Amino acid sequence: MKQHAPEVIRYIINGLFAAGVHFSVLNTELMVLNMQSAGVANFIAACVGICVSFLGSRYFVFRNHTGSIASQAPKFVAFYGLLALMQGAVLALWTDWLHLDYHIGFFVGVALQVMCSYLGNKFLIFRT
Repeated sequence: MKQHAPEVIRYIINGLFAAGVHFSVLNTELMVLNMQSAGVANFIAACVGICVSFLGSRYFVFRNHTGSIASQAPKFVAFYGLLALMQGAVLALWTDWLHLDYHIGFFVGVALQVMCSYLGNKFLIFRT
């Protein structure tokens, strides 16, 4: 496990950074741009966060990958698209339907996304 610790630490750093970007865009959309749907706003914010996450995963987290950017990017986008839909659904349910605080719903969605994304990235997208 010690041999994987630096990668896991880089993954956590990258994930926190991408989630921060995602949340900042979401908050701007809802608080500054006054978007009416947290679900739609979250989908847009997720797209920005996905781009940040891909670049960080490729160049910072999984440094020993063997694939080309042309082979990795479509897989990453498809995978993270599914994760974004999952998180968007969580936030729409949490905020739009249950009328709960979107801040908490955002973090519930992120927790689910984190659990799925590391394994998908490591074994499907950035294999060594």
